[in-house]
Amino acid sequence: MSRSPAHRALGRSYGGERALTLVAGLLAVLAGAVALVVGQGWLGRFRGHRPLLDPMAVGWLGDHARSARIGALVLGVVLLVLGLWWLLRSLRPEPRPDLRLDRTPGAELTVTSGAITQAVQADAEEIIGVVRARARSIGTTAEPALRVTLWLREGSDVRRVWSDFDTYVLTRARESLGLDVLPTAVRLELDTTGPARVR
Repeated sequence: MSRSPAHRALGRSYGGERALTLVAGLLAVLAGAVALVVGQGWLGRFRGHRPLLDPMAVGWLGDHARSARIGALVLGVVLLVLGLWWLLRSLRPEPRPDLRLDRTPGAELTVTSGAITQAVQADAEEIIGVVRARARSIGTTAEPALRVTLWLREGSDVRRVWSDFDTYVLTRARESLGLDVLPTAVRLELDTTGPARVR
């Protein structure tokens, strides 16, 4: 299920990783529960004293050693490919989409993600109380969003900063880009990078 632009603005989704971890955990718990039930003899004492690998299965593998090796090799390759794909998927950087304002052939107009974030940062840093700002364009080309961090001067009026950011910076960004909606996640932090006092 795809996430909405507003949810994407809040943070990168790790739903796939969580789902894989949950499935692996459930399988491990299920295997442990089955081993406990069999080991305690709740399914019969004879079954609890049988070897871990069924003799019939071992015999079948011995009779079909070539097929078993090929199957194990194919399974290993498939698991390796899936593991590498999952690793690359987890480590890939979050996309920073450009915004296409005009798709007319021969007159295309595209605003790069860097230009969008620089404009938002510059406007945000003009707000009284904001020491510095950092913006990041996320989402997709069709549904762009912003993630912004504002570092505030000590004693700043947070309500006023937020009001100015919403009515000035975000409104200007939406109007400039021709968007009715521009989901934005804003993080406010107190600036602690001022000059150190010398005693």
